[in-house]
Amino acid sequence: MSLYTTIATPNGLQIKQPLGLFINNKWVKTNQKIEVINPSTEQKIVSVYAAGEGEVDEAVEAANKAFKDPSWSGITGSERGDYLYKFYEIIKRDAEKIASIESLNNGKPYESECLAGDLVESYSVFKYYAGWADKITGQFIGSQVLGKDKICYIDPVPLGAVGGIVPWNFPFMMMAWKIAPALATGNTVVMKSSEITPLTALYYGQIALEAGLPKGVLNIISGYGKDAGVALSLHPKLAKIAFTGSTATGQKIMQSAGVSNLKKVTLECGGKSPFIIFDDCDMKAALEWAFAGIFYNKGEVCTSTSRFYVQDTIYDEFVKKFVEYTEKNAIVREPFDKDCTIGPLVSQLQYDKVKKYVDIGVKEGAKLVHGDFINGKGFFCKPFIFTDCTDDMIIMKEEIFGPVVAIAKFSGVDEVIERANNTTYGLAAALFSNNITKAHNVASRLQAGMVWINSNGDSDIHIPFGGEKMSGMGRELGSYALDTFTQQRAIHVNMTLPY
Repeated sequence: MSLYTTIATPNGLQIKQPLGLFINNKWVKTNQKIEVINPSTEQKIVSVYAAGEGEVDEAVEAANKAFKDPSWSGITGSERGDYLYKFYEIIKRDAEKIASIESLNNGKPYESECLAGDLVESYSVFKYYAGWADKITGQFIGSQVLGKDKICYIDPVPLGAVGGIVPWNFPFMMMAWKIAPALATGNTVVMKSSEITPLTALYYGQIALEAGLPKGVLNIISGYGKDAGVALSLHPKLAKIAFTGSTATGQKIMQSAGVSNLKKVTLECGGKSPFIIFDDCDMKAALEWAFAGIFYNKGEVCTSTSRFYVQDTIYDEFVKKFVEYTEKNAIVREPFDKDCTIGPLVSQLQYDKVKKYVDIGVKEGAKLVHGDFINGKGFFCKPFIFTDCTDDMIIMKEEIFGPVVAIAKFSGVDEVIERANNTTYGLAAALFSNNITKAHNVASRLQAGMVWINSNGDSDIHIPFGGEKMSGMGRELGSYALDTFTQQRAIHVNMTLPY
């Protein structure tokens, strides 16, 4: 099997696709392969090589060697920024190719979500951290604090070789969120993609080669979680694991970090985010943001506001209008169709999971007012809306990770805050109200890492992203991500020696 193939996408592109692992600036074959499926057709796209424990060890060794090599460790922050800026330029230039492969593999709408959303944010992240690379300056503490006999300086140094594991819902963008700040702070990196969506992750190997990145600084591996993922999280020569994925897997990664070498861990895990709609809201705007908040990327988003709390005075009106809005705007098509707003679910496994939860919702007595599974090829379904839900229902408590929303009613402010916070998760929350005092008060009391007032699902590269409780720990994006990839080294200087 060749280390490259050509993929023809439905929008007429012919794209050179890597198939091997990218280790030490070389493409590597293995004895194991992953079959990559097109969720629109259920047909194989290609097979890629999969890493086992041996290949993970090879990649980690390459990253550790590169971390000590002067071609990387000896360069300035400005020079690291130059490399990151090259990544920005290449990704921006090739955005259509990368977005096309992403849509083919993941099933999300090509133009509206992949090209206009994920790829723009991905290259923007590299540009942003290119600007940060020469501004990680540390701190000096002098005589005014310590007295005339001592000074100290705090040097923010890179951790070393770090690992990253990304999910299948935003394969290319999640890589960017981790690679860019890790390289900006001087680390070397081993990244593992999801076995479901490995294709665009491998494109980073081509980018690294074209950008001239020294060998071993960035390594990209495809592999199964039970093999490559476990080996990464247990590896004693990695200084950190940055993980995005399910809460259950995040717990296992924390355990692995503890029993191996106490490596640092940042986790961005699951969510069951509430969306609170007060009766003084702008109804038209609330409907638009409600739709985006749960059905963007087919609901396969950790921050999806999958449980709505609607004030009882407008409950019937909102439900009626939301169903009508969904019927009009949920255009379930093949993702390269220009009118598509909802593509297929990513895999048979995810399709079956959504079906299981829909059946549970019906059995629990929630009222299914919209949604259906579409017969034929591909993992397509119309989005599901459940009404008259109660907080004890499974569909109100567990993360479904699909286009399924459960709607309940509430009466008062204190009541809805308590109900919104009554969850093991704490990733995000949204609320709609034209009473700005009430909105700020409610936002400050919601137990979530991110709260949106009169919007939903917003993300910006300048703003920290992350959750509370079992939704994870640490933050990505903004200057906050730099702290998670550095350690503060305190250098104490004794000034009492004679001269």
